Amino acid sequence: MYVSETWLWHHERVNRQANFALAPSSLTDALYQSLRRRIVNGEISAGEKLTEQRISNEYDVARPTAKACLERLTMLGLLRRTAHKTAVVPEFSADEIRDLFFARGTIESSAVTFLAGQGLVPSEAEEAQLLIEAAAREGDFEKQVDADIAFHTALVAGVASERLSRMHELIMGEVHLTMGRFQAHRSTRSSTVAHEHSAILESIRGRRPDQAALRLAEHLEHARRRLLDRLEAESQEADEKE
Repeated sequence: MYVSETWLWHHERVNRQANFALAPSSLTDALYQSLRRRIVNGEISAGEKLTEQRISNEYDVARPTAKACLERLTMLGLLRRTAHKTAVVPEFSADEIRDLFFARGTIESSAVTFLAGQGLVPSEAEEAQLLIEAAAREGDFEKQVDADIAFHTALVAGVASERLSRMHELIMGEVHLTMGRFQAHRSTRSSTVAHEHSAILESIRGRRPDQAALRLAEHLEHARRRLLDRLEAESQEADEKE
């Protein structure tokens, strides 16, 4: 798409005046990415409301742009609509986390079983694994979470099933949100996730479908357990304060 110098100048000027700067190349995408990161990192906390007016004011964007972004965030599970249709950052119960990982495991197990049957390791998964290992060495939590999401997304995308990928995308927003919200990766050694991912890839590469599914199940169970433990710890801290 051709972008004129006048268009670029206008949006750079607007973004300098806004509270949160956005890249001019795609205003809607930039707005989505900025809000997604603020939600995942907890800057916009669980239970907090996000309205078109608030987004419009904070980013100096038009209401229709803010509305489109809210709809996208809601569709991917990063926001929920209340009875009054106000968008809020969701809070997760233990049962919701269990259900989320049940759905996630069902999809991803199908993917790794298929990939292992052919000995097919997606190059994107290998690239994400390198990023995870680098983030673990650097102790960069945010990069590790992003690379983790990219790794699992690449495994499902490697099946080349449009419908499977669509189903996976619908739950990965919530997965990303729980990872950022509870920061459960911090409760284990930084190399643990990288090691578990490596075991999954080796099983796929070795054409061992049952072992690949088992390694994935163990990996997801560890992640689920860390999230539930953090949720329980937060609940106990809240009870002690009352």
